[in-house]
Amino acid sequence: MKKYIAIIGLGILSLTISSCEKEPTYNYPDGHVGGSKITVYATIALKGDATVLLVKGTAFTDPGVTALEGKTALTPVIKGTVDVNTAGVYPITYTATNSDGFSTAVTRTVIVYDTKADAAANDLSGTYSDGDEQASVWTKLAPGVYSVTDPAGNGLALTLIAFNPTGNTIHVPVQLSDDGTPISTTNESYDPIAGSYTWGIVNLEYKPVALTFVKQ
Repeated sequence: MKKYIAIIGLGILSLTISSCEKEPTYNYPDGHVGGSKITVYATIALKGDATVLLVKGTAFTDPGVTALEGKTALTPVIKGTVDVNTAGVYPITYTATNSDGFSTAVTRTVIVYDTKADAAANDLSGTYSDGDEQASVWTKLAPGVYSVTDPAGNGLALTLIAFNPTGNTIHVPVQLSDDGTPISTTNESYDPIAGSYTWGIVNLEYKPVALTFVKQ
């Protein structure tokens, strides 16, 4: 019995000694864990709206962005200009780079439009189909200005800006698609009686084949 008590006592003693041992300390250089360097990625946030709508001739003041590396302010690189005297779609890209060379970017889209009185009251909003299962949805953003999802009716997650500048004319001004390539339309027509329109998409990924969509 004494033998068992001695063994138990030694076990408790060893546990007590083990629990009193200090945790190891690591003196890693600042910004490092082991052999790995910690990087704080840049964050960048738009001030103001991501999409800005301007009537042709209206001054544009860029509200800018907030760019940070942790709590340290960064100076963003701004790419893009806006011609307020020419209707079109103008992207402005802001890029912030952290101290390790990693970049983060955001884009603001500025739409300059020139809609005449005979088109200002038009509302082409709605869902249109070219007969396939996929639908193209038009949403009015301003007089004569629309966002159009899936403009080719092929199920791609692509949204473009379309103009109805006068009467029953429509077109997609040159703008950048999601992959950065220019895209626009050609051979456009709109029939308000039939509630249909026709256009061909001009892009590296599309052949400019005339597509007709009918309002659902």
